Order: sequence, then structure tokens, then C-alpha cells
Amino acid sequence: MVNSPNTLIIDLRSLEFNLAQIKKCVKGTRIMGIVKSDAYGHGLVRISRTLEENGIYCLGVSFVSEAALLRNEGIKVPIIVLCGIETPEDADYVIEKDLTPVVFDIASAEMIERAALNKSKKAHIHIKVDTGMGRLGIDLDDTVDFLRDLSKFKTLIPEGFLSHLSSADEEDTSFTAEQIDKFRKALSESGRPGMKMNHLANSAGIMAYGDSYFDMVRPGIILYGGLPCPGYKPPFELKPVMSFKGRILQIRNFEGNTPVGYGRTYYTRGHKQIAIISAGYADGLPRSLSNRGKVLVGGKKVNITGSVCMNMLACDVTGIEGLKPDDECVIMGSQGDETITVDEIAEWCDTISYEILLSIGRSSEKKYIP
Repeated sequence: MVNSPNTLIIDLRSLEFNLAQIKKCVKGTRIMGIVKSDAYGHGLVRISRTLEENGIYCLGVSFVSEAALLRNEGIKVPIIVLCGIETPEDADYVIEKDLTPVVFDIASAEMIERAALNKSKKAHIHIKVDTGMGRLGIDLDDTVDFLRDLSKFKTLIPEGFLSHLSSADEEDTSFTAEQIDKFRKALSESGRPGMKMNHLANSAGIMAYGDSYFDMVRPGIILYGGLPCPGYKPPFELKPVMSFKGRILQIRNFEGNTPVGYGRTYYTRGHKQIAIISAGYADGLPRSLSNRGKVLVGGKKVNITGSVCMNMLACDVTGIEGLKPDDECVIMGSQGDETITVDEIAEWCDTISYEILLSIGRSSEKKYIP
């Protein structure tokens, strides 16, 4: 089988470094490693196994299907199903494999109860309250009534509350402070002192709000070396886990006023040397990088010229000596003394690093560095 000219590299040593940095920051607080959506494009099983080997307390996934893959691959740490269950079959699997679903309505609690009774087992659950995210969760004012309704179920063991910070990456801290206060209120009004696994802090919360830690924290993007938003100033060093490289397919010499690519969105200004690179939007690169982004060639940052195509992009390499076809082009990562981060790419595209990692990660075969 002939290999692709492109290489997607996942550096597990950087993942271990980032986890160690988070451990230092949270000082003994339990850590839930967020590995939903294929571990943000980095590979669900390999990332989860590495986190388990490095002492992660538990893992967070979105759906039972992700948890099933991890259990089938021998992952033994607790797994929290953040989006809860949808069907009786989900409930059966949760009980069979000792998963911990998040509960935010009585209907799902009933399904879990029936499955647990059928297997003569208990079911550990986490209860989600909405403190301002406006997404999944019970209304804060309904907390006491919801707990009273849950108490009717004989097999359910609530381990803790969770909620989610919507704006912890913003300079204005007022809304996040309000969410933390609301979460604390939910805990105090619950009358459940035995619930010792309460969690609120996401990546931004970990880095900026020590009072949001409670019993457990949920790092996601910072595990993978990304930032909560472009321009965010992290309080500790992070290393990128994913890098992506292509190859020069051809080097063209164009006179001035020559169009490059679909739609003629770029015309050369004077003589230009243009390198055609082996990656495009089929490989997860946003088309919004067209005429905006940069890549690394010959150890230098160069401009993407024209529209990003399905399998190719063009870049201006004028003045860089010694280039030839098959030379490396770094789209995300380091070459020589230069680096292009996922957060830079996100900023060029007016998006967030999460989207870039997921898009590139799902499009290419991964090469792991242990």
C-alpha cells in the first residue's frame, strides 16, 4: 500500500506533559480527562489508554457508543457519559459495564432504574444542573424537587452534581463568578453531603478559577495543548499534541498578474515562485484559510495563495532557496525555529481550536509517538 504524502502525528509525550501540568495546577483534585469526539480528533482509544496509564481518575465521553468502544478495548477506569442515555439499550449497557451516566430528567432515570433492577445492581449517576450554560441540565430552582423525585428510585446512587461554565475564557469574570455561586448554592440546598464528586471546571476554569474546582475538574482542550480561545494567555506551559505535515508536489514560476487557483481570488504581483502542497479541505483544512493562512516551508512562514482546494493548496515560496518537490510542508506544528499552532490557524479562520483539531483529526490516518 502506498502511503499518503501527508502525515498526522500525535505526540503522546506531549499529552503526558500537559496532564502533569494540570495535576500541578489543581493540586490533588480529581481529574476527568475529556475524550469525547475521538479525543478531540486525537484518537479515542490511544489517548484514553495513555491517560489511564498516567493516573487519570476517570474519562468523560459524550455517548454510550464511545464508552462501549473504550470498555471493549480494555479501558477500566470510571467512564462518565456526559450526554446521558437515550434508549433502554443504552441503560442496559451502562449497568452491564459499570458506566456512570449523567442524569438531567426523570425519563432517563426510570430507564436506568429498570435496567439496574433487571440485573440486581446499583447505578451510580451524576446530576446535571444548569447554572447559566443554557444547555443540558435541570433548572437550578428545581434542584430540591428533582432530588426528591430521584429518591423514589431504589437503585440509583447520586455521586455528585455537575454543571458547565459558558464564559470562563472571557476577560469579564462576573458571569463565571455567578455560575460558581449558583453551583455552590445547588450543593448547599441539595441536602446530600455524601455526594463527593461534584465538578464544574472546564479547561478555562482550571486555568483561571481555583474556586471552581470542587471535587473534580474536567480538562479538555488543554490536555491536547490548545487554548480555550485564540489569544488566551495560559498560566502554565502546554505542548501541542497534534501536528500535520504535507509535501511539495510541484514548484511553479509565474510572471506578474497570473491567477492562482479556483475563482482567481489571487493574482501574482510581480514574479512569484508558487509551491503546490499535498493537502486541502479533504484533509480537514478549512477553506477559510484561503489567502489568509500560512504554512511552513524551508523553515519559514509563507502565505497561502488562492483558494484551498480539495487535495491541494498553493503558497508563495518566492526567495526561499533550494526547495524541491517532495520537501516537507508543515501545516500545523514546527519546522526549524518556526511554529504554527492550532490556535493561530483558528484565529485565521475566525473559529476555535476545537473545530480545527476535530476536522484535521478525523481526516487522516494517525501516527503515534509513544
